Amino acid sequence: MENKVYKDIVDDECDGLRIDKWVADTFPDFSRSYIQKLISDGNIHADDLTVNKNSYKVSSGQHITMLVPESEIPDIIPWDHPLDILYEDDDLIVVNKPKGMVVHPSAGHMDDTLVNALLYHCKDSLSGINGFMRPGIVHRIDKDTTGSLIICKNDKAHISIADQLKEHSIKREYRAICCGVIDTDEITVSGFIGRDPHDRKRQAVCDDMHGKKAVTHIKVLNRFDHFTEVACVLETGRTHQIRVHTDHIHHPVLGDPLYGHDLGLKAPMKLDGQCLHAYIIGFIHPTTGEYMEFKAPLPDYYDKLMNIFRD
Repeated sequence: MENKVYKDIVDDECDGLRIDKWVADTFPDFSRSYIQKLISDGNIHADDLTVNKNSYKVSSGQHITMLVPESEIPDIIPWDHPLDILYEDDDLIVVNKPKGMVVHPSAGHMDDTLVNALLYHCKDSLSGINGFMRPGIVHRIDKDTTGSLIICKNDKAHISIADQLKEHSIKREYRAICCGVIDTDEITVSGFIGRDPHDRKRQAVCDDMHGKKAVTHIKVLNRFDHFTEVACVLETGRTHQIRVHTDHIHHPVLGDPLYGHDLGLKAPMKLDGQCLHAYIIGFIHPTTGEYMEFKAPLPDYYDKLMNIFRD
C-alpha cells in the first residue's frame, strides 16, 4: 500500500510544541485523533527520528514528515455549482464566497464546499501545496462569513500568495456590524490569539505562550441606536480573528453564535450567523508583479439590515 507524503518545517514560534498539536495545526485536514494513530503506527518522522509519542516536543527548524496510507484518502467529488467570480486568469481566481458555504471538505461537508465547486470549474488547474482536501486554497474564511477569497491555480502562484500572507502584505478589509455603540472612531486591537481552553470551538485572546500574535485595525463607519458598522483591516490572519477581537472589546459581531451572545441585543431580522464580510482583497499578482485589488459586493442580507437601521 502506497503512502501520501506530507512535509513541513517547524518555525520559530512553534518551538517546543507537542508534535500531535503541531501536525494538527499544520495539516488541518486531519483530526488530532487520526494524527495520534499515525504516530502510534510509526508514520510521523522528525528529521531522521520516527516519533512514537504524542508528547514529543518539536524544535525550530526540524523537518517533519507524515505518511498517510493512500487507501485512507477520500475522493473529492467536483460539484456543478455556480461561483461568483470577481477575477480569473491562468494563475488564480478571486471568488465572492456566499454565506453558509464551507471552504474545503471536512467531516459532514464532503461534497458541497467551495473546493468541490472549484474542482468542477477549474478541473485539474488548482495548486496542490495544501494537500488533497484543500486544492487551490491558500487562505479561508468561516462558513457564515461572506466575501473575497484568492484561489491559486498552480504552485508558483500559491507560493507567492502564501509568502505575501506570511509577510502581512496582502490587503484584507472586512465589513462588520457589531453590537453596541462603539464610541472611539478608530481602535487597534493587538493581542495573542489561541484556542480557548474551555471550548475547543472557540478562540480567545491569551498570552504569548499559548497563542499567536494578532492585530486588527477597527474603524467606525456608521453608528446606530444599538449597533455599529465597522471596517476591520487585518494585519495578521488568525482563526476567528475579527470575531475574537471585537468580542474582546465588548462589541461582538451581530449574529455570532460563538462569541459575545450579542450582549442581549436582538437583530431586527433573522440572521444565519455573524454579520461579517470580506470586502476588499489586494495583492501583488504572482506573474505580472502588478498590484490588484477587488471588492466583493455586500451581500443582500447585509444591505437589508443596514436599510432597517437607517429607517
